[in-house]
Amino acid sequence: MTSRVDAAVRTTATRVTEAANLLRERGVQSPRVGLILGSGLGDLADEVADAVTVPYDEIPHFPLSTVPGHAGTLVCGMLEGTPVAAMRGRVHFYEGYSLREITFPVRVLRNLGAEVLVVTNAAGGLNETFTTGDLMVIEDHLNLMGMAGQSPLVGPDEPELGVRFLDMLDAYDPELRKAAHAAAAQAQFKLQEGVYAMVGGPAYETMAEIRFLQRGGADAVGMSTIPEVIVARHSGMRVLGVSAITDMAVGPAAVNTISHLEVLAAAERIKPRLIAVVRGVLASLASD
Repeated sequence: MTSRVDAAVRTTATRVTEAANLLRERGVQSPRVGLILGSGLGDLADEVADAVTVPYDEIPHFPLSTVPGHAGTLVCGMLEGTPVAAMRGRVHFYEGYSLREITFPVRVLRNLGAEVLVVTNAAGGLNETFTTGDLMVIEDHLNLMGMAGQSPLVGPDEPELGVRFLDMLDAYDPELRKAAHAAAAQAQFKLQEGVYAMVGGPAYETMAEIRFLQRGGADAVGMSTIPEVIVARHSGMRVLGVSAITDMAVGPAAVNTISHLEVLAAAERIKPRLIAVVRGVLASLASD
């Protein structure tokens, strides 16, 4: 007799396979790198050569983006000599999705063959030495939702997909971070480096919450990224995370109010430098 747990495990694995097989049927070749492009940053996908583009709503079981600035298409092809699969937009916990649903695309990228995940986001700056327009390489994170029991790994154990108890030390690959800094130096600007904290959203933080996050060691805060990083590491992928600092909550550059439209506008200004970093990292991987 089949248990509910066994059925759930098979269902997850089957869904990932179904989605990956559809993409292969559409002509998607095995990517080496998966790219997740955050708020207002999706235009990097336009740089992909020999692109095969598949809307999320045509991929079995894929969650659909509902937030402005997240187009909702998967773009696969070549960038800087490296085969990539670029997610032009992501979904978020605050849209009503579970963390397992949010991270389903990462499982699919891994099934297709991706060994590296590069994840970008728009974030608020908490480090008073930062300013709007900075890029921050993520060296570590504060998973507040995980500490409260919200994790994409909660639920039936799925040994086909990864270990039950995941080691998250060194989640962000030091060699990829080094390559990101080298790419920025080549483009003649400096990257910040720091700790990213995730909150559930969609409301922005109160001043008390900002002070709490600062005292906990966070340099930037956003509403995404950490669930995808957890699942990427669970799948054995190397990870690079980059935050675009689209507004400052503290310090001399702090703003009194913030809106999503302002976040998108700031991301638009940051985009050329983010593209330079991602291109530089991909070029370094192609030369390995």
